[in-house]
Amino acid sequence: MPNSIFKKQLSPIKPGDPIDYKDVELLKKFITERGKILPRRMTGLTSKQQRDLTLAVKRARIVALLPFVNPEG
Repeated sequence: MPNSIFKKQLSPIKPGDPIDYKDVELLKKFITERGKILPRRMTGLTSKQQRDLTLAVKRARIVALLPFVNPEG
C-alpha cells in the first residue's frame, strides 16, 4: 500500500525498556488529543510493548495522571 493513511513512527521505546505509568510525558506520545490510545500500526511498538503501554495508560488514568477524555480535543 504505497498511499497508506498511517505513517509508521520510529518507537521512542527500545525493546526491554520498562514502560512506567508515572512517565506521563512518554505516555502522552502514544495517545491522541482526544485521549485515545494509538494503535500498534501507528506507534511502531511490538505487541508486548503495546500491551504494556495500554496497561500503563489505563493505570495512569485511574490515578488521575492522564485524563480519560480530553474535552478540548
